[in-house]
Amino acid sequence: MFDRWGRFVVRRAWWVIGGWLVGAFAIIGLLPSLSDITSGDQGSFLPSKYESVQAIDLATKAFPEQATSTAIVVVKRTDGGPLTEADQTRVGQLATAIGDAHVPGTGQPVTGPQAVAPNKLVQLISVPVTAAVTDNQGQMDAVTKTRDAIKANDLAAAGLSAGVTGQVAQFVDNNDTFNTAFAVVGAATFVLIIVLILIIFRSPIAALLPILVIGVVLQVSSNLIAAAGEAFGFNVDQSLQTLLLIVLYGIGTDYILFLLFRYRERLRAGADKKAAMVYAVARVGEVITSAAAAVIVAFLVLLLASFGGFGSLGPALAIAVFVMLITGLTLIPALVSLIGPATFWPSKSWTREPKGTAFVRIGAALGRRPAVAAISSGLVLIALASGVLMFKADYDFAAGFPTTTESAKAAADLERGFPQGALDPTEAYLTTTDGGQLTATQLDQFAAAAAKVNGVGGVQPPVKSADGTVARFAILLNVNPASNEAITLVHDHLRADLHAVVPPGTRVLVGGTTAIYADINSANNRDLSVILPVAALLIAIILGLLLRSIVAPIYLVAAVLLNFAATLGAAIYLFQGVAGQPGVTFQLPIVLYLFVLAIGTDYNILMIARLREEAREGNEPRQAAALAVQHGGPSVAAAGLILAGTFAVLALAPVSFLRQIGFSVATGILLSAFVMSMFLVPSLTALIGHAAWWPGHGDVDRHRSDPEPLPSPVPAESS
Repeated sequence: MFDRWGRFVVRRAWWVIGGWLVGAFAIIGLLPSLSDITSGDQGSFLPSKYESVQAIDLATKAFPEQATSTAIVVVKRTDGGPLTEADQTRVGQLATAIGDAHVPGTGQPVTGPQAVAPNKLVQLISVPVTAAVTDNQGQMDAVTKTRDAIKANDLAAAGLSAGVTGQVAQFVDNNDTFNTAFAVVGAATFVLIIVLILIIFRSPIAALLPILVIGVVLQVSSNLIAAAGEAFGFNVDQSLQTLLLIVLYGIGTDYILFLLFRYRERLRAGADKKAAMVYAVARVGEVITSAAAAVIVAFLVLLLASFGGFGSLGPALAIAVFVMLITGLTLIPALVSLIGPATFWPSKSWTREPKGTAFVRIGAALGRRPAVAAISSGLVLIALASGVLMFKADYDFAAGFPTTTESAKAAADLERGFPQGALDPTEAYLTTTDGGQLTATQLDQFAAAAAKVNGVGGVQPPVKSADGTVARFAILLNVNPASNEAITLVHDHLRADLHAVVPPGTRVLVGGTTAIYADINSANNRDLSVILPVAALLIAIILGLLLRSIVAPIYLVAAVLLNFAATLGAAIYLFQGVAGQPGVTFQLPIVLYLFVLAIGTDYNILMIARLREEAREGNEPRQAAALAVQHGGPSVAAAGLILAGTFAVLALAPVSFLRQIGFSVATGILLSAFVMSMFLVPSLTALIGHAAWWPGHGDVDRHRSDPEPLPSPVPAESS
């Protein structure tokens, strides 16, 4: 099938290129952009069965006029001293000035004596943000223009300074951080790919090809994802844009390298430029398609996740991989078939078969002693995987962002005078069980009881709904509401303790940001237990269809799962052990699932396909393993280095959880390429022998007794 496809693409190269470009420009010009479906509201990703979401639904019905969030203006003296009566009067004037600015998407600012810290070091102005939760730009503009209104007042002349914090303000500042990360990572990725491919092929054309083509694929994929998000009603997280860049440039460069290595190999054998590309597509097309199918299936399994942040990430990345697959089977072969050997210009090394390379020596050693290679590589992975036993999840996003932003500085100032939970109170919604109105006694009883619950630093006066059936209490925790300690407190004790102290005839729903992350903790644990086994099964099925075998997919999937555990263990040893951090970002297991388990399967597929090909040439299992490493090793090594490098550049991002992801995925890719695919899989296949291909016996080519001749030249397209 891929032989016929290769002939079509090569014969109709100009038509393929023209059709691809027309489609790409139509998609970019007509479909929405990714920012239209980007959300920083983690609560919007949880299903309704979780209490924090039920609290949001109750609040929406009971307080339809309430602000969707609050921008908190923190005012302090520039000399660090306590606020005087004159200072407090000036803060009141500032609140009035902000209100007079009539900032769209905000309500009337509120301050007063109750907003002055007991130690008088800070005073707060609460600015209700009334823009809809779904209106990201409206909420961001509300904060930005509130800051503009503050700057218009000369606070410095009065010896005062002010900063805006709160959830939306943090989203604004962190959005800038993500944009910075995207720019830094993008530039570093381009440099890395160009340098590495220049080293591999010594050709500027081969180096620039992935940059130019994948750049267009990135934009096309982003618009298609945005269109799908609007059509099916899902949002994506802020980090998707950066992850898309890494994924597409990583796997896209992999697919291009797979083609170029096989193309160059056939040119060296004497084929002309068009026949060589037909051969490359025929041999690598199945590998690329199977690898992309495994990745797409693994991504789509995330639809089983109860946490929508993961559920939407899967389809988004699956769309991007599918677009890259189509590009790898159409645009790339068409372009290279036209450029021909000039793809490797000015180097002439493509004309010579290298002798005595490291891969020849590695393959020969593995073929002689496959048991040693299997045991050594297996022990490396098992030793690293032991770190999984110490796994702790870190949900403190705020700690991972720069502390130099306005919202971070204002939050630190707020904590000088108020309980840490004042920045983002936990919300308790008290209702009657019979739908009647709440009494003053019930409100007083609950407030008094809630104030005595372990972990509570204070309880603000309740706000009643218009019909008196619901009351909202702001519970101020005595720990940072975004910390792991607070999330554990809500998850393990606080919620149950508040349920236990409600007055007779009432019930309470606990919500707020901390409660949302506590529920994400529960959802995350459930999702991992479902996603990993389902993905492993589906990948095994794809491998079984590719290899017509039952045995090989079993140990291939086992190797991939071991590699996944080894990667997570290595991250835990570094970040929890060496760096002394409280845990690894809660997103890390899913991200490693996406990029190590799913994409790492690419290298297994490439290597096992080459093992099968060498076996079909009549080589015995050990010799086939040696030749597979010799011929397939350079492709796996080059692709692994580039993909690992593209993730490693995340270490340059100004966000700690992106740095964790960068190190961890880079480590996992290197383990996939240089331990699992280069040593473990070939050595196990050599040891198992012909039984590895049972029951299909894919290592025997029954249709050919003589070596395959060079294909005849492909006729040029008629004009």
